[in-house]
Amino acid sequence: MKRNLKWFVCLMVVVGILASPLFLATPSSADKLSEAIEQGITDGKIDKKAEPGFLGIPGAPKVSYILGFLWAIWVGWIFSTVGAFGGIMAGVGHITIFGLGDYAKDFGKGYPMNRLVTDSIRVSNQWLVGLSGLISSTNYYRMGRLVAPLGMCLAIGGVGGSWLIPDLTAGKISLKAYIGYFGIAVLVLGIILFRETTKAGQAKRKKAKEAAAAFEKEAKKGGETTQGVKILEGSWTLMFIALGVVVASALWANLAGGGKWLAYALALIGWVLTFFVGTIRFTFFGVEFKFKAYIPMLGGIFIAALASFLGVGGGFLYVPFLTSVAGLPMFLVAGTSGLVVLVGMIVSIFSYMVGKGVPVQWGFIGAELVGIFIGSMIGPRTSKYIPDIWLKRLFVVLAFYVGIRYITKGFLGYSIVPPF
Repeated sequence: MKRNLKWFVCLMVVVGILASPLFLATPSSADKLSEAIEQGITDGKIDKKAEPGFLGIPGAPKVSYILGFLWAIWVGWIFSTVGAFGGIMAGVGHITIFGLGDYAKDFGKGYPMNRLVTDSIRVSNQWLVGLSGLISSTNYYRMGRLVAPLGMCLAIGGVGGSWLIPDLTAGKISLKAYIGYFGIAVLVLGIILFRETTKAGQAKRKKAKEAAAAFEKEAKKGGETTQGVKILEGSWTLMFIALGVVVASALWANLAGGGKWLAYALALIGWVLTFFVGTIRFTFFGVEFKFKAYIPMLGGIFIAALASFLGVGGGFLYVPFLTSVAGLPMFLVAGTSGLVVLVGMIVSIFSYMVGKGVPVQWGFIGAELVGIFIGSMIGPRTSKYIPDIWLKRLFVVLAFYVGIRYITKGFLGYSIVPPF
């Protein structure tokens, strides 16, 4: 397994190296920002004499690098602990704490600056979640708490959704709709996970409960790594080829000047290959789990599509899939979710920044990434001391709070829970 995961890491590093020059050289993003500012000045919505704020926009809110750093520690910890809510909590910070949501809404639905700031919020969320996914999945792998094949199959399906949905919706979704549907999705997932914390829900998940109990017992002795995930069956070769093909489809779709049909063909080939991977079996603390590779692949298509539409990492969707469909204990969820989110974020950031020219404030993002690193290093080391059911309850509490807040904010125009 170590050799196979090393190949996966090498694949992601190559993608990152190829991508880095493009991240640092996106003149289209500067042009897009300049055009939006000029449009605002011309229409009297922006005072060009006002002090520059977010993205250098005159009169925009000023973002605190220190507060961003501190908030990012929380974001990194919560994502690396439950495998979810990294993008959601990043969104809470960018939209509410830093006032970017209200600022964008003031321009009105469909206005260039509204679309630009909304898309910038999405990408900023994804930068934070991407780094947290990298740090947390690496830590969980070392701890024997990462089901790499499951994460890869989810990513194979998810990559297509990650580039397709931004391609269709970037610049077309108003912030109000973004917030409202964001809240609905989170609340529904909270209800699903709440049911799993009941006695009836626990009774249906005997394997997960058995594995969790064994892990909790060994964690107290400090021996959890030696009995971690062991892959028994599954075609690594086909999984790597399929993942490489769908990543290539995303790169072609966002960077090539034409021939979009080729991108669709590559994505389809990658998805079809997953049907030939067959059954994947693994053990965790002596308890055996198995699944057909194409099932998480199909789930990944749907999850990544919805996550890209909302501008978040997708962890809040992967967690219910991994617990309810795959039947995993929560101790395996965070690392596996982090792995698939990492792949999705690489592609989605490409889609917005390179394909759509969406700008971000690099200094602010840099301060937040330092906080993300710290939080994501702490999470895997503290989560083993939290019982499986309480990890899930933590997810439920956050889901209800975030869901209610953004549903009311998006559809009523105000929040019924603090901050109002």
